Amino acid sequence: MEPIRSDNHPILRVENLKKYFPVYRGFLQKRVGWVKAVDGVDFEIEEGKTLGLVGESGCGKSTVARLILKLLEPDEGNIIYKRQDILRFSESDMKPIRKEMQIVFQDPFGSLNPRMTVGQAIEEGLRVLGIPKGGERKQRLGKLLEMVGMSPDSADRYPHEFSGGQRQRIGIARALSVEPSVIICDEPISALDVSIQAQIINLLKDLQDRLGLSYLFISHDLNVVGYLSHTVCVMYKGQIMETAPGDELFENPRHPYTLSLLSAIPEAEPGKKPEPGVMKLDILERRDPPSGCKFQGRCPIEEPRCREKTILFREVGKEHFVRCWKVSGQPYEKRSA
Repeated sequence: MEPIRSDNHPILRVENLKKYFPVYRGFLQKRVGWVKAVDGVDFEIEEGKTLGLVGESGCGKSTVARLILKLLEPDEGNIIYKRQDILRFSESDMKPIRKEMQIVFQDPFGSLNPRMTVGQAIEEGLRVLGIPKGGERKQRLGKLLEMVGMSPDSADRYPHEFSGGQRQRIGIARALSVEPSVIICDEPISALDVSIQAQIINLLKDLQDRLGLSYLFISHDLNVVGYLSHTVCVMYKGQIMETAPGDELFENPRHPYTLSLLSAIPEAEPGKKPEPGVMKLDILERRDPPSGCKFQGRCPIEEPRCREKTILFREVGKEHFVRCWKVSGQPYEKRSA
């Protein structure tokens, strides 16, 4: 599949990214199949912008994040950062790149070492930057904490002394300590109270405006993704089903899966009944899925053609792409016997 390209040079581009995990069974642990966790993902992030990656649990969002950071090795594809294909980089080549790409994890407590003070956790990044011990490092540490809304006095305390929202702020400060260009936010607010979620979202937005950061924001919450993201990709079973500018996706959703996700959002207006969802029971396994569209079995507009061959991305509007032959008007080409 041809990757989606914009007129600008993106800071990060992912092309045909794939990761399959083997499934073993029996006493001899014989391989009986593959789980196609990521199956040909394409997207790009422009400098200073946010790409939202949304989908239900288990669709492969977090695996994509770990592949980009090379915490997992992809089976196929390209990861192009600042026009360099880092997938071919050795571990030593990746060291300077790791300073420029950071991650904020979902669990704000599990991502922090409970035996290290907040200051010690953040100072690891300052040490990597080569900032010597002493007044300069302490001053930089205080600025990082203030930048995320924490008091510099917090540096001498341990993670268990803080609330979930405060711990996530500390995680963000730690990510900022190495002065990155790209931050991957892997469901950074899903473990927080609703009242705290808004604070963290606004903090991320403010930091982007001040520092020119680029985000890959991963979530299953469409409302949050729509508020924060310039472009949104909807993911299902390892593939991108639809991608569009944030406003366009909400105003003119095209793929049946996107419509189903949007119909599940609770209505804010009292007494207004939400539209019923359209998805059927998921009867297909992730392991060795059949040919054709991965949404088959749940799609309300499914036809025999949907099970015949791979469905390609097609443009249905400006920067709006959909993986559905019926929506995009893709001509029918019957599979030869």
